[in-house]
Amino acid sequence: MSAKRISKARHFGTATLFLLFACASSSAAKGPNAPLPAGSALPDLTGSDQNGQPVRLKALQGKPLLVFFYPKAGTPGCTKEACAFRDAWLSYESAGVQVVGVSHDSVADQAAFAREHGFKFPLVSDSEGRWGQAFGVPLRVWKFYSRVSFLVGRNGMVAKTYLDVDPGVHASQVLADAAGL
Repeated sequence: MSAKRISKARHFGTATLFLLFACASSSAAKGPNAPLPAGSALPDLTGSDQNGQPVRLKALQGKPLLVFFYPKAGTPGCTKEACAFRDAWLSYESAGVQVVGVSHDSVADQAAFAREHGFKFPLVSDSEGRWGQAFGVPLRVWKFYSRVSFLVGRNGMVAKTYLDVDPGVHASQVLADAAGL
């Protein structure tokens, strides 16, 4: 291989690697819509959960609601985050806080994820991206959502938007914030 070809190959490899990391970063992947800020109305969306049952957001109004977007069912960070909600489920029920998880995964993948970990809250399949678009959730590489959550008050308005969520502490943060609603 000539020196010129090796140089081009190295340049291409470096450029590809740079683009991969840039697109994987949530701040670099933000599209034209920013995540819904506090004070925004809850979008009127319906989607299928892990059991194929419809989940309509407007029907959940009247109680605090957490809508959390996660990149991919079954991956370590997503499992840690969803299991933290599962482990705090009795506290969520006592506080009257509803939880809905959303990712691009299929209904079958959401079902396997929920079954494996015993989740009692709906995991919506957003394979068409309607929910993510309505909430302004940034996409990362390969149509993975950024880890973003929205706490919605009883009035159907976003009370708090959580960007770049830490899956280890997020469930307790949301409970504390929901207590103030």
